Amino acid sequence: MVLGAGFDSHAYRCHELLKDLRVFEVDRAATQALKRERVLAAIGAVPPNLTYVSIDFQHDDLDEVLVRHGHDRTQRTFFIMEGVTMYVPEEGVRRTLQVVGQHPPGSGIVFDFVPRAMVDMIARLDMNKIPAAAKPFVQRFLDLTRDEPWIFGIPLGTERELVGEFGMDLQEVMAIGGPDSIARYLTKADGTVVGAKTIAEAMAGAAAQAAKDGGPSPTQPQMTPERMREQQRQTAYQLAEAVVRG
Repeated sequence: MVLGAGFDSHAYRCHELLKDLRVFEVDRAATQALKRERVLAAIGAVPPNLTYVSIDFQHDDLDEVLVRHGHDRTQRTFFIMEGVTMYVPEEGVRRTLQVVGQHPPGSGIVFDFVPRAMVDMIARLDMNKIPAAAKPFVQRFLDLTRDEPWIFGIPLGTERELVGEFGMDLQEVMAIGGPDSIARYLTKADGTVVGAKTIAEAMAGAAAQAAKDGGPSPTQPQMTPERMREQQRQTAYQLAEAVVRG
């Protein structure tokens, strides 16, 4: 079950792996219409085990919509919800987690979220106070989210309590781009890290720009690697996994 599927390609890339399972892609009707066109143009047909489910997450009842499209809620189900929670009011996120928690034990969900501190920081953002080196990146983010702003975040450290309200146990939380996610998803068997050079060059460029701008001010201490990692932890995307209790 892929919630807010967008252009997610699991059902197509992993067709052989998933051929004996039923896959549901849940998203807005307009997004799905465009995706159908792209899928047909690229591979000629939609996998026979895939069902498109049109929904408005802010107004429709997820459980009712899924049942209407043939989902059997008595079957163990794995949910993927990426790039959704930050755009949906808290009530909508809670309703979704409630639906997941009502599935049989062993069902689970993987979802990403942004920390509440990040959402609050964006709401208070003053571009006049953004360092020159960071302004292009901040402006690009604001342009990308102008029509779909981030409105919900989870306070760090409360994830276990949140999913626990809906009968689930938290298995893991990691910062995307942090040491754990880099080790799992970006580190090759020989120990080299995909993108390591790009990351190092970006950090060096930011340091050079800060020096050019006159260095850190009394209210902006030097951005050491340790401080950068902590700042990243407080503001970066987080990836969480939870399972329905047995």
